Amino acid sequence: MTHSGSRTSGSREFDHRPGHILLSRLEAVVGANGLLTGPDGLSAYETEPRGQFDGRALCVVRPNTAEETAKILALCNDAGVGVTPQGGNTGLVGGQTPDASGTQILLSLQKLDRIRDIDAESDALTLEAGVTLQRAQDAAASVDRYFPLSLASEGSCTIGGNLATNAGGVHVIAFGPARDLALGLEVALADGRILSTLSKLRKDNTGYDLTRLFIGSEGTLGVITAATLKLFPRPRSKAVAFVGLATPQAALALLLFLKARSAGALHAFELAPRIALDFVLRHIPGARDPLSASHRWYVLIEFAAFDESAESRANALLEEAAERGLFDDATLAASLTQSAALWKLRESISEAQKHDGGSIKHDISVPPRAVPEFIETADARVRALIPAARPVPFGHMGDGNIHYNVSQPVGADTPAFLARRAEVNDAVHGVVAQFCGSISAEHGVGQLKRELLTKVKAPEALDVMRAIKTALDPKGILNPGKLL
Repeated sequence: MTHSGSRTSGSREFDHRPGHILLSRLEAVVGANGLLTGPDGLSAYETEPRGQFDGRALCVVRPNTAEETAKILALCNDAGVGVTPQGGNTGLVGGQTPDASGTQILLSLQKLDRIRDIDAESDALTLEAGVTLQRAQDAAASVDRYFPLSLASEGSCTIGGNLATNAGGVHVIAFGPARDLALGLEVALADGRILSTLSKLRKDNTGYDLTRLFIGSEGTLGVITAATLKLFPRPRSKAVAFVGLATPQAALALLLFLKARSAGALHAFELAPRIALDFVLRHIPGARDPLSASHRWYVLIEFAAFDESAESRANALLEEAAERGLFDDATLAASLTQSAALWKLRESISEAQKHDGGSIKHDISVPPRAVPEFIETADARVRALIPAARPVPFGHMGDGNIHYNVSQPVGADTPAFLARRAEVNDAVHGVVAQFCGSISAEHGVGQLKRELLTKVKAPEALDVMRAIKTALDPKGILNPGKLL
């Protein structure tokens, strides 16, 4: 299939081949400015951030409303044409990328960017799928409320994508993932109907929980067009600490102490090894080591309070933890600038790792108490395969989600190292299974882990998932080739 040429303004004449008839019908729904068909217009949508999945689309369709979205799905369903939904194109598993056939429609939700309602008294925010996470946070703050989902890509990722993948982020320890932050959804179904569970209710026991069904389904059951989100009281103070310690086991002991003593003030607990900090110091301009001595492991901790007590509470907790010998050294940010600098160290790990050669990445979760033993066992398995490999396990220890990345040996041939991805994956995922964990904690399944799913999911679970998929999308047009 070849692209049909650059988009021009105004209406266009299409030939009468089936694909072009569909294009003319899609243009009738969204207008000439809502349809992109030339290579120049499509390229930004067809490749995901890591460049690992590079697809080809028949066109990009950009609806303005939920109703237009539903009409697009109805047309594609009638034509039997696959639809790949896309939000901010920040996903890391290829869930938002079309296949290479050039026959699928790429459905961009970015124009659905309206904030429909903010109800501070009900602690509810209703907004469309194309609103960025940063805008959602700002909208909550505008009425003195707080939306706690927080990701490194929050300036460009969208609420629809966050919900479709059940995004996690750094505050899951206190508020849960995206699934726990939604009160209701508006979803365009494959046949063109619009299902709405939008509601400000915190309690509603009238049947199946359809809202949670669509969250995490990666666009394979329906296209999320809007959502009502939970808001919370806005924290009045925050405190950020950077702690050096000897082992992940020591980090676990500190985590358990803080969870028991912080009275809900613990909002983030992020683990990283020294090698991760070395990468950041070496490759990220302006990065500085916040502690005077080097430590084998570090934890970034965020405390928050609904009064002005976060800093004093953090000081008291860290002093008591130090007296108990729970860590070796720590610094507490004295200003917002210092807090941002400490967070930048954590959030720059993935970017810094790119500059140190090839990396084989894993997004896994295990019970938090198993994190230390998981890391030790996985390190041993990986080094048995590739003795000089450099494991870089970091991430959300507070909820058991570790990004277990493996950097290539120093000076190794990058393609040769990456060619062993399957071996390394098998080793790491074998350890995940040993600790009753998950091979996909917060990034989703997409294309990257689709085949793995059949190895780790119970046959009964897969049967139920396929039955639900068949009931809602009998022609299989919704995000084909993803998840299942």
